[in-house]
Amino acid sequence: MAGISSLGVGSGVLTSDLVDQLVAAERKPTEVRLDQKTARTEALISAYGKLRSAVTELRLPMRQLGSADAMKSFSATSSGSNIDVSVDAGKAARGSYSLDVVALAEAQALASTESYADRDATSVGRGTITLQVGDKTTEITIDSSNDTLQGLANAINDADGGVSAGVIDTGSGFRLTLSADETGTANAVKITATEEAGAEGLAGFAFDPADAAGNPKMEQTIAAADAQMKINGVLITRSTNTVENVVDGLTFNLTDVGKSTVKVEQDTGKVAERVQAFVDKFNELQGTIRELSTFNSETGQGSILTGDSTVRNIQNQLKSVLTNIIPGLENASVRSLADVGIGSDFRTGELQFDSQKFQQKLLENPDDVTALFAEQGRTTDSQVEFIRSGSNTVPGGYDIDVTQMATRGSLNYSVPNTTNAIQVQADNSFTFQVDGETSATVSIAAGDYSGADFAAAIQTALADNQALSAADRSVQVAYDSAEGLTFTSNRFGSDSNVSLTALSNVTGLSTSTGVAGQDVEGTINGQAAQGDGQVLYLANDASNKAAGLQVRITGGEVGSRGAVNFIEGVSERAVDAITNILSAEGALSSRTESLNRDLERIQEDRVKLDLKIESYQARLVAQFSAADSLIAQLNNTRDYVSQQLAALAPNQSE
Repeated sequence: MAGISSLGVGSGVLTSDLVDQLVAAERKPTEVRLDQKTARTEALISAYGKLRSAVTELRLPMRQLGSADAMKSFSATSSGSNIDVSVDAGKAARGSYSLDVVALAEAQALASTESYADRDATSVGRGTITLQVGDKTTEITIDSSNDTLQGLANAINDADGGVSAGVIDTGSGFRLTLSADETGTANAVKITATEEAGAEGLAGFAFDPADAAGNPKMEQTIAAADAQMKINGVLITRSTNTVENVVDGLTFNLTDVGKSTVKVEQDTGKVAERVQAFVDKFNELQGTIRELSTFNSETGQGSILTGDSTVRNIQNQLKSVLTNIIPGLENASVRSLADVGIGSDFRTGELQFDSQKFQQKLLENPDDVTALFAEQGRTTDSQVEFIRSGSNTVPGGYDIDVTQMATRGSLNYSVPNTTNAIQVQADNSFTFQVDGETSATVSIAAGDYSGADFAAAIQTALADNQALSAADRSVQVAYDSAEGLTFTSNRFGSDSNVSLTALSNVTGLSTSTGVAGQDVEGTINGQAAQGDGQVLYLANDASNKAAGLQVRITGGEVGSRGAVNFIEGVSERAVDAITNILSAEGALSSRTESLNRDLERIQEDRVKLDLKIESYQARLVAQFSAADSLIAQLNNTRDYVSQQLAALAPNQSE
């Protein structure tokens, strides 16, 4: 204010410093109160944030224990160095397997028998080289731009035809070397050549694996071979040295021939480590709660959240989940966490974990321990499998009724039971469309086939097809003198089908579209369910206690199929409780939002205080200015009177 600087001129007392002191004195009580309220509110927000973080940290280990696979952990050992074994803990089971590696898979290798004087200058001929590797055919053009040994090798490598080429210097000339990119007899390389008139030479690189001796200009240095291994005496053949899908959950990597014993045992110690991780996080949460809410009886001082109802509610919710008997396990050998060695210290609220007791219970009662932690569905029909629940599924028992069984799509041909029912010429091909998504082209050896022999040959070709393997599809081929030749998809449902869309150099078959499969139909808990292949399920938003429940009907007949008893374990219940605590409608969010609103109100009070103080200061300045003006006038009067009296004094002396 402009008038503040002139205050006190008249009086020397009512100065701007005095105004500032009075204004500060007026502001201080309210400002101190607002500062204290702000500090406490911000401290509470920080405390709730720390509590939220600790609760959030507990959710991950609880969620990890909520999977049925979390209670399964297996380790595998091999007695020999010729086999490495890895384990998928969710699929493996205890067992011992006697393995005998008879042969390793090899990638075919070829070399030209003719040497060339110069790798970059000597002509090899012009025309077209055709590579056939498995069901992949690649044509390569050789012309004036690459009519050399090195040019041919580069063209083969650039074509990405499943073959790698190189040029080696033997000391007496240069030779072309070829090797299949993949191991196995299915990836043997067949080479044909079409030569340009007047520029012959490419025919020297032709090779037919069915007649290796008849290719004098190409030498097979390594024959393509499949891996062969006996598992408990049963011979298994694979195109690679990595053997999968033979024993559930086990993958064998073969490094040498020889015998070994592989043992798969349950690793309860690893499961206990997962449980210990949950216990540790829970105890960290309890430590955070103690830090924020402990009352010190010696000093009489409490912490920021001492006596806070939100903290008590969180503790009560988690305690209820972790200590109660799980519905559905009332009569089981394992009913609560206490039964598997997880108890509570009443003084600190922390959990105490007896790892040895837990591991013993897991070995003795694996199903009950799994149900204690993870969700589980127990069916009364061995051909009904529980898959999963939904977020709205209520624990309890639900009846299953099937009105239509799922079927697989298939393609059928009427083929006579004769030795030459199907005639296959050289350079044949069969293209199948499987499940409406995957196209697979295969070929088999030329010859006359009976229905049974053709089924065996085409089954082998389809089993080795990479396109089907990559898409996790397969086709089963069978022949019966009454039923004929049948191709059946490995999948169930309305999307399942097999069609023969193209073929060449084959007599006795024609292109045809198969018959699609059917989805399962039925009810769950009395409500019409949806079907997807063999899976029968209720939508998660269905108005039914079984909403979201999914079961797989693997076999049997239509009609009543018993019931599924859904058990929701500690992990899922704890995750639900934690999610509710952390949700936008949860106690922590509500409390934090309330505190943020308090901060907004405090800020509004500060604005009001500023306006009040500004008005107070203006009043003081106005009052001080008026008083100062009056004092100045009085001073002027005083001075005038003094002057007049001084002027009268000499006259009085005369």
